[in-house]
Amino acid sequence: MLIFAPSKMTLVQFITFLLIGIGLSFDSFAVSVSCGLLRREIQFLQACKVAASLAFFQALFPLLGWFIGSAVENILKSVDHWIAFGLLAAIGGKMIFEGIRDNGSLNNLDPFKTSVLIGLSIATSIDAFVVGISYGFLEIPIFLPVLVIGAVTFIASMLGMLFGKYIPAKRSHQSIILGGIILILMGFKILAEHLWF
Repeated sequence: MLIFAPSKMTLVQFITFLLIGIGLSFDSFAVSVSCGLLRREIQFLQACKVAASLAFFQALFPLLGWFIGSAVENILKSVDHWIAFGLLAAIGGKMIFEGIRDNGSLNNLDPFKTSVLIGLSIATSIDAFVVGISYGFLEIPIFLPVLVIGAVTFIASMLGMLFGKYIPAKRSHQSIILGGIILILMGFKILAEHLWF
């Protein structure tokens, strides 16, 4: 298979890759809204770090799926939704716990912490892995789709943090609880899509 397309990308191919990128970026957008709620004082470079992490993993996973191929497809399909749900529920639950504490302390949960950020990035990128596998089956060069998916996710994540940052809230701990609920609902959404649809 070829990683790079032998010719220029057509308009139809670009639109197809763009729509797939938009679909894959919905979860990253929701996570970014939660990050904006959690840290309203978020700076531009911090937002870029979050968006870059989400975009990197969203682009990396289809590339990995493209290389790995069908060998792990059946195994992954049986557990991918549980992995995503577990990561999102754990981080969302911690956010809710911090939000309902009497002292309202925000110091123990940092959405910019590397381990938390990687967990969120992986949880929102698992579906992209399966997309990469399908591209491998269809022998579609993966380089251009990866670029489009990464760019769309970065833009969606930046917009999500901006949106979350300016959602009105009387007190910051209420925003944390809302952000945690969003993450847990995203986890249930992933479970529902894989178990019942």
